[in-house]
Amino acid sequence: MLKKISVSNFKGFKDEFVFDLGETNGYSFNQEAVINGIVNNAIVYGANGVGKSNLGLAIFDLISHLTDLEGGNTQYVNYKNAYDVNGLVSFKFEYDFDGQIVLYNYSKRSREEIVKEEFFISDKRVAYLEKTTEKTLVEIDLKGTETLNKDLSNNNISLLKYIKNNAILIDDFEKEVFYRFFNFIEGMLYYRSTLNDNYLGLVSGNISLDDDIIENGYLKDFEVFLNKVGIECKLDTVTVAGKKEIVMNFEHKQVRFFNIASSGTIALTLFYFWYHRIKNSDKVKFIFIDEFDAFYHQKLAKLIVEILKKTGVQFVLTTHNTSIMTNDLLRPDCYFIMDNKQIKSLANLTNKELREAHNIEKMYKANSFNINV
Repeated sequence: MLKKISVSNFKGFKDEFVFDLGETNGYSFNQEAVINGIVNNAIVYGANGVGKSNLGLAIFDLISHLTDLEGGNTQYVNYKNAYDVNGLVSFKFEYDFDGQIVLYNYSKRSREEIVKEEFFISDKRVAYLEKTTEKTLVEIDLKGTETLNKDLSNNNISLLKYIKNNAILIDDFEKEVFYRFFNFIEGMLYYRSTLNDNYLGLVSGNISLDDDIIENGYLKDFEVFLNKVGIECKLDTVTVAGKKEIVMNFEHKQVRFFNIASSGTIALTLFYFWYHRIKNSDKVKFIFIDEFDAFYHQKLAKLIVEILKKTGVQFVLTTHNTSIMTNDLLRPDCYFIMDNKQIKSLANLTNKELREAHNIEKMYKANSFNINV
């Protein structure tokens, strides 16, 4: 699980910005939302422009240099903070795999150029890379890498990815943790509900919602899903110019689904596309959905959170919808308030003991959780 990320000089984060999912409280309700002291289900609030989207991009920055999955291009324009002159963009990650702590720290001169990288397993540094104008220093302490060529002076590849692709590690505890780390990274997904082609991680290539649903035989299941969430419809397919398309059946005619679907229905279709990959595979480890309910009714937003909770996958959602800020759904240490300098849970924004019966939305609207104080 992701436990903590610290980032500096990245996009809107000039100074160190810390998102700590390990600062939890011992609430007795909604215990499934926190696993082993780490928030498994997080919802982030904040005013427009404070950096909620950039927080997701920071968490997913490593996708581009550790994997061959979709790493994004346009999302990472203006990579460095606008006030930067010659500084480095720095990231520090902490993961917890059943009590085994992994630290992964790296610095970049640009999105493509790594200048420092270090990887710790249970406080032991097992990989280290540092590039200067004079030399490139590489240190590896993993069994099976003894004969690995360590000259990476003319190669901009990540040291961790280089090890994974070129070394045959000896079976031991460190190898197991090393590959658990990569399995987690390769199972991460970021997407925005407002744009169907704006995603990071998990897969690669362009997305065709029509083709995916039809070719995988999901049409009936998709129809059941839409009706279950309140969109009454009967779906079918027609062939137009040799290509199958989804249509809605009416009494006397058929209309192409995406021609009459509302913004909310299209957002649900996108959710369905990813949800199928989540529920039908143990590969997915972490999800970040930006503006997850941008087109949803508040009851539907709550339902989507409940659906995601049942998957057991760790997730972070951003929203402005305070109607789902309730102890019936999550708990105070799972709701976070963010500004451009910090992010804290409701539980850490008040000295008051919060109980299950408290109306935390009402307290929020009454400025009981003022992050600027």
